[in-house]
Amino acid sequence: MNETDIKPRTEARPKVERPRLHKVILLNDDFTPREFVVKVLSAEFQMGEDQAHRVMMTAHRKGACVVAVYTRDVAETKASRATEAGRRKGYPLMFTTEPEE
Repeated sequence: MNETDIKPRTEARPKVERPRLHKVILLNDDFTPREFVVKVLSAEFQMGEDQAHRVMMTAHRKGACVVAVYTRDVAETKASRATEAGRRKGYPLMFTTEPEE
């Protein structure tokens, strides 16, 4: 009889982790017109007008509101572009990002 060497399969499988997500947060201010905030939310975050209005009002009442959750690069880009849209018009509109827990 032939003896067959049996070797266990050992493959190094790298552990792949999902990228950590970051929240984009709209901060309330008392100077940026509500209509402009809704316009920026609709344009940058592809929200319908009703949803953008609800997000804007939540930030108005509570001081801040999570707009969306993305990977870090996307969240930072969207927050920067939305904040810059306000700056171009002379408004203190502010979006920030922070890691999701």
